[in-house]
Amino acid sequence: MIELKNLTKSFTTKTSKGFKSEMTTVNAVNQVSLECRPGRIFSLLGPNGAGKTTTLRIIAGIINPSSGTAIVDGIDISNGNHEVKKRIGFLTGSTGLYERLNPDETIDFFGKLYRLPEHQLTEQKEYLFEKLGINEFRKKRVGQMSTGMKQKVSIARTLIHDPEVLIFDEPTSGLDVITADSIIDLIRESKENNKTVIFSSHIMSEVDLLCDDLAIISKGSIIYNDTFENFKKEMKADNLTQEFINRVKEA
Repeated sequence: MIELKNLTKSFTTKTSKGFKSEMTTVNAVNQVSLECRPGRIFSLLGPNGAGKTTTLRIIAGIINPSSGTAIVDGIDISNGNHEVKKRIGFLTGSTGLYERLNPDETIDFFGKLYRLPEHQLTEQKEYLFEKLGINEFRKKRVGQMSTGMKQKVSIARTLIHDPEVLIFDEPTSGLDVITADSIIDLIRESKENNKTVIFSSHIMSEVDLLCDDLAIISKGSIIYNDTFENFKKEMKADNLTQEFINRVKEA
């Protein structure tokens, strides 16, 4: 389970006015409160720069909030307690892979970082490689792989320790249909296994396929937070994309 309470993240930037420079504080995330429950898929939507990725990075324990709390699987991660990171899987387009390693070596490396027993690492790796179609290129170096292949390996890296909380930041962005479908299938499977799942996406058809609960963030603040079923009932536009655009413009 994920509970965010009055979460705020501020950044200080330098702005120039003539010959003078001033320090300006910007709230990338402003008083965000959300609840994501096990066995349900929570979608965080918003335009570029709205605060989606910052929010997800706080949940993942990558950055700390300026104020507020982030409780993940019963542990407050907002005070720098990163023990809970072992229970989290975070997939983003910038998930790092070592280009000189092949998928086998990559997943073995990260599995050992999580201190997985050898039999568990092997079993989970073989399952994910089969599920994602990685077997056909498991000995190919990451630096020689296509974007879709790399994303599949990133997914395997995200899931190798069988985390209870899964965070997907635009997981299918720029991918071909077949690779995107593999990711969608795994997200569904995670829900069926009673995992806590939160994802961001710009692709409304994916939201329609996966979403149980929905929040829209704009300029760092939550402007909508309810079930997806209620969102559809309240729609005034003809389609989800237009409804999303209208709500952001009205905020």
